[in-house]
Amino acid sequence: MRLRLREFRPRTGPHEYRIVQPRHPLRHTSLRAPDPIGLLLGDHDGLNRLAGLFSFAACSRHTVVHVPLRDGVPPDEGVGEPVDLVLAHHSLGLRPSQWPELRRRLRQGTPLTVRTDEARTARDAAAWRARQERTGSRDELRHATHARTLFFFGDRATFAEMAVWLAQAAGHGPHQKGVAEGHTAYMGSMFPLADTPGGGHPVEVMVCFKAYPPYAHFRPPGAPASRPHRPAAAS
Repeated sequence: MRLRLREFRPRTGPHEYRIVQPRHPLRHTSLRAPDPIGLLLGDHDGLNRLAGLFSFAACSRHTVVHVPLRDGVPPDEGVGEPVDLVLAHHSLGLRPSQWPELRRRLRQGTPLTVRTDEARTARDAAAWRARQERTGSRDELRHATHARTLFFFGDRATFAEMAVWLAQAAGHGPHQKGVAEGHTAYMGSMFPLADTPGGGHPVEVMVCFKAYPPYAHFRPPGAPASRPHRPAAAS
């Protein structure tokens, strides 16, 4: 997938960070932070581009991926305040408390175009699943919510698995029953998120597909743009 991004190089003290954002907003995609259940609601374009951004994050351990989701079309369902999304590798050492200062410095970014490697992403995701089955361990995405932003901290394998899963949700979502009439289709929940100490309901983010209006114009990917004309009746 080709991703059109904007690159920033803000500094805080002696440290310079590389931060990228989508050049164009994901207008019909929104995110609500888990408390303990969150909601990612998106159309085909939004979920597909998010899959590409997770794929890019998987292979870019020195880059912070920032997805401003609060600036899109306000969602008409869900509970809680909409938040942005940040993806960062564990090894980068980014702290959520640093983010407000970094975000203020995101001005006049440089246009950047990158291509994701879907084959490599699929291999990394398959290796992650095989490791889970073999060892019974749980490689989890750590998460935090701060300054109206949901942070996911992971590694190559966990981000790759999420990329593959979101791509499947983007592909299957438009074919679910009722979506052409504006109904929401539940596609599943993001795989293991680290739970907070003390028990309680497991932390999860539900992922749902929803087409945007006017629904009369909605067609599943691959379907003809308009209904074929019926042949004239024989006289």
